[in-house]
Amino acid sequence: MDIPRKTAARNKKIRRIIYAAVVLAAIPLITLGLSRLKPAAPSVDAGQVWPDVVKRGPMLRSVRGLGTLVPEEIRFIPAASSGRVERRLLQPGTNVSANTVLFELSNPELEQQSMEADSQLASAQAAFENRKVELESTILNQQALAATVQADYSQAKLTAESNESLYKQGLLPELQLKLSRTRAQELATRNGIEEKRLAINTEALKTQLAVQQALLDQARELAKLRRRQLEELKVRAGISGVLQEVLVQVGQQVEPGTNLARVADPKRLKADVKIAETQAKDIQIGQTATIDTRNGVVPGRVIRIDPAVINGTVTVDIRLEGELPRGARPDLSVDGTVELEKLDDVLYVGRPAFGTENSTVSLFRYDPDGKTADRVQVKFGRSSVNQIEILEGLRVGDKVILSDTSQWDNVNRIRLN
Repeated sequence: MDIPRKTAARNKKIRRIIYAAVVLAAIPLITLGLSRLKPAAPSVDAGQVWPDVVKRGPMLRSVRGLGTLVPEEIRFIPAASSGRVERRLLQPGTNVSANTVLFELSNPELEQQSMEADSQLASAQAAFENRKVELESTILNQQALAATVQADYSQAKLTAESNESLYKQGLLPELQLKLSRTRAQELATRNGIEEKRLAINTEALKTQLAVQQALLDQARELAKLRRRQLEELKVRAGISGVLQEVLVQVGQQVEPGTNLARVADPKRLKADVKIAETQAKDIQIGQTATIDTRNGVVPGRVIRIDPAVINGTVTVDIRLEGELPRGARPDLSVDGTVELEKLDDVLYVGRPAFGTENSTVSLFRYDPDGKTADRVQVKFGRSSVNQIEILEGLRVGDKVILSDTSQWDNVNRIRLN
């Protein structure tokens, strides 16, 4: 039969003590090891992230903004003179031409002034004709007198020449020859005086007629002004387009300069696009642009940049250079894109949710297996609407997550399911 050994129980007890000591020693080591382990990478649904691949090649820089279509030419129709609105002939939305009458005003005082101006014109015309006849009669009398003196001078000259011939033949005394010569010289002097007097009176006639003509012209212009003011009581559109707004009512009294209506040409539209002030610094006059009316895309060109910043945006005027799509009208909301420049050979990727120009941000880059992604620091350069230049941190072919990953800011690695 077996005899129990006295040392067996003791050995068993020793083994138990050793096991307990090993376990007690392992617990802090395991605890320390577990404390130093990195937290498990969170799982992310791959279908909920927006990935893109880094590429190299040409990149078109552009900026985008929201805006509206506005007419290139808007004309407010003012009242040329005071009056009372008697009739309003058209309603807003009506197509008009330059000669379309919009309102009819009345002004009894202006009508009276027009009649008086016409009467003054008729009086001035009669006075001018009468003065002209008087001066012409005076000139005719002067011409007759000058002609008489010239005839007497010619006769005296012939007499003197005849007497000189007779004197040489001894048929005429010397005294009579001297008298005939003196008479001829006297008439010659008088003839010269009459010619100068006729010339002076002729010039005086022109001057006096010019004064009378000025009075006649003044009366004519005044009558023309009154007639024009009377005609302007029929207020016309001035341009072809659409009557957009009527600002007065029938019976209202208006003064000169009062805006009565607004007319715009709907065929000549431009886009007023609001660009963020941080993106507007590279926009220049003449750059090409596109305007999306949501019913078609129209090419355009930048024609004006507002020097002021309003609510964080800069207004850029873009002239439309293509045919307008159907439904395009003033105040229509549009999307505008301005092309800044074309970069020929750059490293670029789609623009991330929080990526800005000339900044450094962290992105999750896919591992080669495509199942996990690690956080990397990326330095950006110039940006566009949908793309941004990469200066450091990524290479061609790298796949990164562009969507918002702020919920995983506390981890450097994620697992994609």
